[in-house]
Amino acid sequence: MRKIFITGIGTDVGKTVVAAIVTEALKADYWKPVQAGDLEFSDTDRARSWVSNERSVFHPSSYALKTPMSPHAAADKDGVRIEIENIQPPKTTNDLVIEGAGGLLVPLNQTETILDMIQDDYKILVVSRNYLGSINHTLLTLEALAARGKKVSGIIFNGEEVPTTESIIETQGGVPVLGRLDWMEQVDAEAVSKIAEKFRLKLENL
Repeated sequence: MRKIFITGIGTDVGKTVVAAIVTEALKADYWKPVQAGDLEFSDTDRARSWVSNERSVFHPSSYALKTPMSPHAAADKDGVRIEIENIQPPKTTNDLVIEGAGGLLVPLNQTETILDMIQDDYKILVVSRNYLGSINHTLLTLEALAARGKKVSGIIFNGEEVPTTESIIETQGGVPVLGRLDWMEQVDAEAVSKIAEKFRLKLENL
């Protein structure tokens, strides 16, 4: 089994959509370790609603926090402290898609960040949304991972095609580009299934 960690260059870049696509393509399990806010319809609920295969299992978050803030601040409001040793992957024999929260350096507590959750055996996919400044944010994300000795399995671009942005990130980042998907204002299971089929072969060969 593989553990595939989905991280992004920031908030609202499309991590949950990409996580659902990867989950559908591989018929993998899904797990979001830390959810902050939107507990009535969480990212896990969204991913579940977009995945149509019958094999995937959606595992509960290690921390489900009430306030839509950085996890360390949301935990403080809830009167808890996030302990990274309590964030352990669920037991499964299936491939597991793990969705991060925000970007890599989002704090979990006073000393640890999302980056500290990424274990050595995880395969890492970076979601980059095309916008002004995304080159800088993407390359900084890749540098942060490299500084920790983490190998990135690929980048998925999200949004309108910008060839000059995508090519310079691929050249300077030195990371495989798995492809790009159009930004979707409305996401549904049919759209996720069609995109998953396009990405399936590349994801199977991670």
